[in-house]
Amino acid sequence: MTDSPADATPYEVLGVAATADDEELRRAYRRAARETHPDLGGDAVRFRRVQIAWERVGTPAARRAYDTGSRPTSAPTAPSGGSDWRTGTARDAYAPPTARRDSRPRARSHGHPGGRSREVFLAAEREWVGLGDPIDDPYDPSLIRSAPRFIRRLLGEALAEEATASIVADMGIGVTVWHDLDAGAEGKLDHVVLMPSGLWALESIDWGGPVRIEHGEVVGETLEPGERPVKELVRAARAVQKQTRVRFTGRLLVVPDSAVDVDVQLVGPQRKPTAFVVRRSALGQVLNGVWSPEGAVDVFEVRDRLQQTVRFV
Repeated sequence: MTDSPADATPYEVLGVAATADDEELRRAYRRAARETHPDLGGDAVRFRRVQIAWERVGTPAARRAYDTGSRPTSAPTAPSGGSDWRTGTARDAYAPPTARRDSRPRARSHGHPGGRSREVFLAAEREWVGLGDPIDDPYDPSLIRSAPRFIRRLLGEALAEEATASIVADMGIGVTVWHDLDAGAEGKLDHVVLMPSGLWALESIDWGGPVRIEHGEVVGETLEPGERPVKELVRAARAVQKQTRVRFTGRLLVVPDSAVDVDVQLVGPQRKPTAFVVRRSALGQVLNGVWSPEGAVDVFEVRDRLQQTVRFV
């Protein structure tokens, strides 16, 4: 279990409502611990999740801190494996990032990373709270943590897109990135990154749980029924490619480090993979050409073409 809003809350892990009293919570923990204990035929990973859940809400003080978000937390979508990209309270981790004021050279950036996903999240949150009812602070940790998981996942997607944007921005002025591109009937493409290694189509996703590759697709317990991330990325990339008349070097699904066990996985045939599933901490290596196909692109020509043809959502 991570600090991602897309992840299961401690209450969901223990199988009780957030309003359960202390005794009900204790009974739920004991039951979950018995069912998941490796010595009793359970699963070690799930048993560990139960223990972490209990650590977070097992005492009145810990539960109060978790429910109110008063416990300092790292951002749920740190760009590298474990280092924070935003620090402070839980609210700071959920709210839109503030503009950086350092003087380091940064990538050329167009569009608003995570903007559309935040709009969808805020609309869903308002509908859940009640149409017409004002929300004083949509990023209040207690409000977010009590929301249904599908709403929390919408916020997780925005945070994932912003984390990817932060990584790409730090790659310097030789990089150009477009965010939230209009893919027509296929929705949107999260990012297009142009650099000497190629032109890359990226989707940033956080399912709040581990995933694996089976039969050319990403699968996992926390994916929605019928969700096919690789197929959706391919379709969105093709739509943008048709609109702009550019050709992508590769397609990347950028996922939290905790979602997979290796830095890069190929989806499809090795000689011509359909996509790559990339740990967030390995994204810079991939974009810098470590896993790139042979050859490069004419950066200036492709940049001009995209600038003239790309549309944003």
